[in-house]
Amino acid sequence: MSSLRIAFAGTPQFALPALRALLASRHRVVGVLTQPDRPAGRGQQLRASPIKLLANEHGLETSQPVTLKTPEGRAQLARWAPDLLVVVAYGLLLPESALSLPRLGCVNIHGSLLPRWRGAAPIQRAILAGDAETGVTIMQLDAGLDTGPMLLERRRPIHSHDTAADLHDALAELGAAALAEAIDGIAAGTLAARPQPAAGATYAPKIDKAEALLDWNASVVEIDRRVRAFNPWPMAETSFAGEQLRVLRARIADQPASDAVPGTLLGIAEDGLRVACGEGVLAVRDLQRAGKRPISARDFANAVRLDGLRFGT
Repeated sequence: MSSLRIAFAGTPQFALPALRALLASRHRVVGVLTQPDRPAGRGQQLRASPIKLLANEHGLETSQPVTLKTPEGRAQLARWAPDLLVVVAYGLLLPESALSLPRLGCVNIHGSLLPRWRGAAPIQRAILAGDAETGVTIMQLDAGLDTGPMLLERRRPIHSHDTAADLHDALAELGAAALAEAIDGIAAGTLAARPQPAAGATYAPKIDKAEALLDWNASVVEIDRRVRAFNPWPMAETSFAGEQLRVLRARIADQPASDAVPGTLLGIAEDGLRVACGEGVLAVRDLQRAGKRPISARDFANAVRLDGLRFGT
């Protein structure tokens, strides 16, 4: 099997397992594209991306163009002359002029079972929709939004307690293993791409922070999905005594629906602080008051008198 010259384009934590898999393979990583350093933290000091830090550890040449739409932005990629460009959560659109540079084109790890959940937030949208399973798709990039031909896919069930953070980490590892298999198939000429099905396409728009505000009039199923989908960002939130309160982790309580006003605190139990919903009861396990550290529901209950109190007020 021939060894390929591979350029890698990625930025956040999700892309790390994929780059590590390439570095452990028989193929040669000839360079890494990643987003420019960004201000971060209280001091707003410039911080390198996780992918840049890993590339530096391995002595890889990096390039951080603001755009790939100009000849200058694509110059380093052209100089690397890769056989294949692997793109994982890079964060920049690749114009046709960049897609056509590698001899074998560009492949991508997408965090859903395409054509379902094309777009920026497939993990969160799958949880919000109550999907029973998700997975990763190794696909060839084209000029569309996650519309390219598929090389292979790997599936994973979405468990009732999975948060977006849980799925993020699981799919990053699943995608890295699938990527390594796909690239070996490309190098050997044994893996053929197939078009995405025309039916079943859905779009996963970027998460808006306003979506994380909980409506206690909704069903407990919907509220539970929101808590899980918005962990670790932007975190589900409600109001309590006029201040912001984040709901970090929760479960659907195993108890009959309450006739209390939605948002009413029903007391503390082994599974958490129970809260009346429009339909059903939510057991909140971990919370965070504004400007405070995260605490357990029991610690919260010990600090306030629950009688007659409501979330959402």
